Amino acid sequence: MTTGAFDGPVPEEDPSGNRVLDLLDRAINAQTPLVRKNITRARQRKAEATPAQVIRNLERVYVSTLTGTGAAVGGTAAAPGVGTGVALALSAGETLSSLELSALFALSIAEVHAVPIDEIERRRTIVMGIMLGGSGSATITKVAERTGQHWGRQIVAKVPVATLRQINSVLGRNFVTKYGTKQGIIVLGRIAPFGIGAVIGGGANAAMAAMAVKAARRAFGPPPESWPPEDDSAPLSS
Repeated sequence: MTTGAFDGPVPEEDPSGNRVLDLLDRAINAQTPLVRKNITRARQRKAEATPAQVIRNLERVYVSTLTGTGAAVGGTAAAPGVGTGVALALSAGETLSSLELSALFALSIAEVHAVPIDEIERRRTIVMGIMLGGSGSATITKVAERTGQHWGRQIVAKVPVATLRQINSVLGRNFVTKYGTKQGIIVLGRIAPFGIGAVIGGGANAAMAAMAVKAARRAFGPPPESWPPEDDSAPLSS
């Protein structure tokens, strides 16, 4: 056992925790190339959409999609004839998809705010910080030894990568504890009697999405008033 600077005793080897973080990295790596395409789609819905309008659209799509995914898996997993093993497998697959949706949302919001996401450590900080909500924000500002609003702009965009690694080490332990445990509760809820599982799955995902939206607003602050000049001459997707 080792002692974490902010979390008390932490196991040196935690295979289940490593699996959670591996899933997170898979989600981030899979979704990073889609960020600009995601923003392009949001802008195409309204040709003259401002950054604020695009962000609202990204928030709405994220909440509705994540909620629908949770409800669908909850209903299917609890359907008559579906065994517990199959139900757990369905929920495990949905866990990865919810991570991917959350990673795409968080990184897309960062891109609209022109916060760099060119390095994996910056992407990890953004995604974990937003998914952890208020505790993520507190951890980031404490480890970075900086104060002030909007850590997404003031810290992630400006501190050295070495500092971000320290931040991510602490965020990772919190992420495994809070997100992993929360997912475990949701998975068990989804294999409840038919109908109840759908309500639990959809409701839990809706609450998680709402928390992430609130955390993203706190992380980045008010949207830019206009798009950067280069966006007018270069497409957002490649």
